[in-house]
Amino acid sequence: MADRGISYDDAGVNLDAARVLTEGIRDLVHGGTTGFAGTLPMPPMRDGVLVACTDGVGTKVLLARQMGDVSGLGQDLVAMSVNDLVCTGARPLFFLDYLAVGKLDPDEAKVIIGAVREACLDSGCVLLGGETAEMPGLYQAGHFDMAGFAVGAVERAAMLGPEKVQVGDVIVGIESSGIHSNGYSLVRKMVDDGAISPDPSLLVPTRLYPGDVQALQASGVELHAAAHITGGGLPENLPRAIPDGLRPVLTRDSWPQAPAIAHVLSGGGVDDDSAWETFNMGLGMCLVMPERAAGRALDIVPGSHIVGRVEAGPPGLGWDA
Repeated sequence: MADRGISYDDAGVNLDAARVLTEGIRDLVHGGTTGFAGTLPMPPMRDGVLVACTDGVGTKVLLARQMGDVSGLGQDLVAMSVNDLVCTGARPLFFLDYLAVGKLDPDEAKVIIGAVREACLDSGCVLLGGETAEMPGLYQAGHFDMAGFAVGAVERAAMLGPEKVQVGDVIVGIESSGIHSNGYSLVRKMVDDGAISPDPSLLVPTRLYPGDVQALQASGVELHAAAHITGGGLPENLPRAIPDGLRPVLTRDSWPQAPAIAHVLSGGGVDDDSAWETFNMGLGMCLVMPERAAGRALDIVPGSHIVGRVEAGPPGLGWDA
């Protein structure tokens, strides 16, 4: 009998595991597929604009692996894209995910993709498809990376942006659920150095903000602009929602601090400037709106606070004295 040639399995790629995963997640993915791509009807619009965002989870996957809990990473992945997307005023339509692994664990992958689907449902969009790639040699066994992108739509006249912001607008901040998915290289170093413990609060999934924004839109609350507070923190992200000649001015101590951020700062190893430039510091989304709309917004969105206002002034983030 002739010697068997080298197989894909010999190269470290388990096609049987991939087939098990595909069968296991078939019902998690939106059913409108052609076999090679997902399909979704376009919503009826008069002057519609498509909006797309892409992002990953970053090194939070390493801490999750280290702590033995990957269950929240699927929500993190969806949130990082759809939270950016709603800053335009768009409604998310669909999401696609990409999971790259060194060695495929179908059960673990199903947990992650199941969380992606649930986060999509919570955000009002569908998981239209995705890709899982097993790449031994590029990723060590037990290591993986995640990426995804979201597509949404908005009527052009309803788009949010700095051009709508005016002097006197107020800034309504919505609390974060924790560190979300930014700053984890610093967090991991602090855990590895023993400066802080690997507390479960560090893995709380990123809050999904599409439902909050959509609830405000459905109630007729006038919104001018929005900022998703990610890498760079409030000093970098909030001014992106403000036009030239104006600046956001925040009021200190006008919102609570998430337990995970309090835990990180309790180690004493992060200086004040680095903390504000790395973490969301308790606010994951900031909405800019007329002062007359703020009271209604606070009634609708849980964990929302008036945290500042818009003034004339130089670029950058300002603070009340």
